[in-house]
Amino acid sequence: MTPAALHIALTSAGPRVTPPKPTGVEAMLLGRTAEEAAELLPLLFNLCRAAQGTGARMALGLPSGPGDAAALAHEIKREHLMRLFVLWPRRLGLSPVRMPGEEALLTAVFGPGGCPAEPERLDNWLASGVGVSPVIRAIADAFDPGEAVVDLPAPDPGELRPADPRENSPWARHPDQPLLAVVEARYGRGPLWRALARLVDLHACATGQLDLAPRQTDGVTCVPAARGSYTLSARLVDGRVAAFARHTPTDDLLAPGGALELALAALPAAKAHLAPLLVDILDPCVPVEFTETADA
Repeated sequence: MTPAALHIALTSAGPRVTPPKPTGVEAMLLGRTAEEAAELLPLLFNLCRAAQGTGARMALGLPSGPGDAAALAHEIKREHLMRLFVLWPRRLGLSPVRMPGEEALLTAVFGPGGCPAEPERLDNWLASGVGVSPVIRAIADAFDPGEAVVDLPAPDPGELRPADPRENSPWARHPDQPLLAVVEARYGRGPLWRALARLVDLHACATGQLDLAPRQTDGVTCVPAARGSYTLSARLVDGRVAAFARHTPTDDLLAPGGALELALAALPAAKAHLAPLLVDILDPCVPVEFTETADA
């Protein structure tokens, strides 16, 4: 299924965000067997198929697949690397670089000195030119402290709720990471903070330190994904799907008063040309159409 586009109008009165229409996932799964629904769900969407398949199987009461954890780890690393090596460099006017293989991942991303997890190492790493530091440095240079900053609470992993302003992003898996806390204090929760949260998450995933186990609480399944966490719930009657609900990081990001709307509103008018880069960093996982108008 090709997702509908997100429309962003850059107006003289500020940005206007028009989310795409809901996909109506439940209607496509109703009446199917648990096995059919679990197989179909990840095929309906272009990204995060491992996360959606893993979550669907648990929500529908099916056993996990033997390669679920490995597939989740591979998917999360691939999504992070795509942004660091291809998508963000293009937006920044840098040359995209071929994504590294597993054996060279850590050196290609961080350089020979490894991840600058300690806050005191960050400035030297940004100036070093090794790994993806030029990409992160370019993001730091593009946005001044306080620009495109959003302060929202982390989601409750045991809650399946309507779209709601929440910081459902990789940071939610690392809320106490010292590097991110220092960057937040220095710059705010802006583009640099978000980019470094991807780096922290990638390092944890590549070194086997990221907890990828899905959880189920009171019938709500929560599964990690590259952009945050998915929550799902299902009810079966006579072996067939009678109800199904799914909540994604995109739902939180595009909610009224959510991170996308607030970040764009906190972007100075003089830097409206950076809106596409900002949206790529936020990563709504849907096609985006920009228009510019002087109308309010």
